[in-house]
Amino acid sequence: MQSWIRTPIAIVVALASLGAITERVREPDVTDTEIRIGNVMPYSGSLEAFGAIGKAEAAYFEMINERGGINGRKVRFISRDDKSNPSTALELTRDLIETENVLLMFGSFGTPGNFAVRTYLNERQIPQLFVASGDDHLSDPTLFPWTMGWQPSIREEGRIYANYIQAFYPGKRIVALWQNDHFGRELFRGLQDGLGDIARMIKVDIAYDVADEHLGTHVSVLKRSGAEIFVFAGAPADLTKVIRSAAELNWHPVFLLNHMSSSIATVLKPAGPEKALGVITATFLKDANDPVWKDEQAVKDWQAFIEKYNRAGGNDDSAAMFGYAAAETLAQVLRQCGDDLSRDNVMKQAAALEDYQGSILLPGIKINTGRWDFRPIKHLRLVQFDGRSWQPIGDVLETAFSRAQK
Repeated sequence: MQSWIRTPIAIVVALASLGAITERVREPDVTDTEIRIGNVMPYSGSLEAFGAIGKAEAAYFEMINERGGINGRKVRFISRDDKSNPSTALELTRDLIETENVLLMFGSFGTPGNFAVRTYLNERQIPQLFVASGDDHLSDPTLFPWTMGWQPSIREEGRIYANYIQAFYPGKRIVALWQNDHFGRELFRGLQDGLGDIARMIKVDIAYDVADEHLGTHVSVLKRSGAEIFVFAGAPADLTKVIRSAAELNWHPVFLLNHMSSSIATVLKPAGPEKALGVITATFLKDANDPVWKDEQAVKDWQAFIEKYNRAGGNDDSAAMFGYAAAETLAQVLRQCGDDLSRDNVMKQAAALEDYQGSILLPGIKINTGRWDFRPIKHLRLVQFDGRSWQPIGDVLETAFSRAQK
């Protein structure tokens, strides 16, 4: 809600600041009753499945508001559909800042869209917090001090798979099927980086488009290579098809898959639990459909949340849990801000999270940030599917080659 009570001096200062784009825009109208948060998501288009992240975030803040808000203020979460188009993401972000006058941008999905708006937001000193992308370059405070990631690095996830292969399957032939976009490319590059001199053991890799209708053919080609290790980096629905295709071909390699496609309910059960037996991923979030968590209060709270706010995505959707956990982190930052909701203080508090344990994070995985540490989640855990539940492999791992300062 805009407040029209302004002193003449404040009006002059605000108008004068419009002339230089590298100067900050005027502070948003944070009132005694409301905090405005901006967000863009792919609610339609090829990646609309990930729109569940934004739906869960909207539902989370609705729940928070029903409980009295944050420090006495309600959160107005304004989310727009960018259809996975970076140009649209920039246009919508401008509108959210210049028309809706949001305090900050939070959790917007995708690497291309976040790259498209990063310079605009940093020039105006507007927080771009907890972006839904694992690209390393969205967590670099030396170049972009107003942009902070949230999830572990995609490339480092690939390196962890490489480390696992080297430790347990040295000398084995490797194949990869990866989504032909920034996400898939980064994970595959991480795999190559981690393998180092033995990257030559990758005998075949295939990049596929999101709308590709020939996943079964790709799997057949990979099988004919004679490889014993199969690494997949792609969307959840595609993984379901790939698991089925491998089973139909009676091919049972060591199967490693990216964590955003590891939901038991939406990926592994539809593929057939017996067909997915033994698949491995590296994750940092609990799976609400994993029976190992059924008696834990946090998962009971999640199930109650989903039942009440059913538009949040569904209890089968790992993307919804991702959004819930990210929103929970932002709520913690806003609580730490107290009554000082200047953009400077928002960034200060975002960079002052210490051993924060979100309810959906796996045990042993905590959020820590600092002035030069803009990567909140720096740990993953390797787990293997036993046909019913995810079983841990070893200890919690710090993401390989992390540059974060302790």
